[in-house]
Amino acid sequence: MKDMVEIRWHGRGGQGAKTASLLLADAAFNTGKYVQGFPEYGPERMGAPITAYDRISTERCTVHSNIYEPDYVVVVDETLLSSVDVTAGLKADGAIVINSTKKPEELRSRLKGYQGKVCTIDAGKISVETLGKNFPNTPMLGAIVKISGVVPEKEFIQDMEGSFWHKFASRPQVIEGNIKALIRSMEEVQVG
Repeated sequence: MKDMVEIRWHGRGGQGAKTASLLLADAAFNTGKYVQGFPEYGPERMGAPITAYDRISTERCTVHSNIYEPDYVVVVDETLLSSVDVTAGLKADGAIVINSTKKPEELRSRLKGYQGKVCTIDAGKISVETLGKNFPNTPMLGAIVKISGVVPEKEFIQDMEGSFWHKFASRPQVIEGNIKALIRSMEEVQVG
């Protein structure tokens, strides 16, 4: 199917990978695209590896399976590089975005020969500085929007602001922190 972008998220239970994938699906839907956003769980416990998926297209999508050959992969927890084949099926013309303090070239050797773009973002640092706690999903969401271009950045920020107002109306500092985290991650994501 032309114009379809598939994104696979890897994280651990409690890190917000599922939430971020669903927020991305909502934002894409609000720009007029057809979307699918769904998680896949193994053992349902805090800290266990989880996978989530996004399909975003300009046409209705009739495929309803997991994503085996993603255009992009988001890795919310760098420790998963040692235990999960995060690059399995990842298209060479796509990219992987990893939450890490390291530069992209420092991680390439851990990616089983993947030759496409490797991107890193220090999501922990950004979330601590903007939200006061380590919530890596928000910066990872901003980074994948920047790298994939699946949603126009300005529309994405406006949509997220509306979504956060809906959820956190009584806590404006949370809204402001999340928006700052999204913008910073779009500015600071490194491409290698």
